[in-house]
Amino acid sequence: MVNTDEFVDIRDMGSTKDILPEELVIGKIYLIRGQKVMLDRDLAELYGVKAIRLREQVKRNKERFPDNFVVQLTEEEVENMVSQNAIPSKQALGGALPYAFTEHGVLMLSNVLKSEKAIQMSIRIIEIFVKLREVVLLHKDVSLLVEHVERRLIKQDEKIEVLFAYLSKFIEKEDVPRKEIGFKRRGSADN
Repeated sequence: MVNTDEFVDIRDMGSTKDILPEELVIGKIYLIRGQKVMLDRDLAELYGVKAIRLREQVKRNKERFPDNFVVQLTEEEVENMVSQNAIPSKQALGGALPYAFTEHGVLMLSNVLKSEKAIQMSIRIIEIFVKLREVVLLHKDVSLLVEHVERRLIKQDEKIEVLFAYLSKFIEKEDVPRKEIGFKRRGSADN
């Protein structure tokens, strides 16, 4: 749980980085339906409003929240989150199926809630979403580079195996003496 007493007066703070540690936000970002999202209860806590009020604002402003901005979780998705300890229990969700907001939905929430705190929190959360995306892209680049190096190593291994196969043929050859070459005279004592 976030202690809301920490969020003194945002106007007194120099930067949004002072408001909210990255680890706190990253711990509240989940992967649902292939998208990184934040739950309404977590956002309400960060924005300093009740979750039910946040959901009311979303319902009142449906045109601002298309399907790619916010989704309502299914009972099965909630069960999965509870079983994986992503959320403590269904009761923690307030009885209703929670909304999950994408990065764009988080940004739109600040427009709907219209408080200075919501705006500052949204900015901080978006900064963290962008940073996560950059980390994922960097990871993808490194992954491609490692894959390229592995392919080259496999090719080198194949060439080394061929070389050893040729060398082993030379080593395995038995040293059988050759027949003498040359002319033999008839009638010589050696016959």
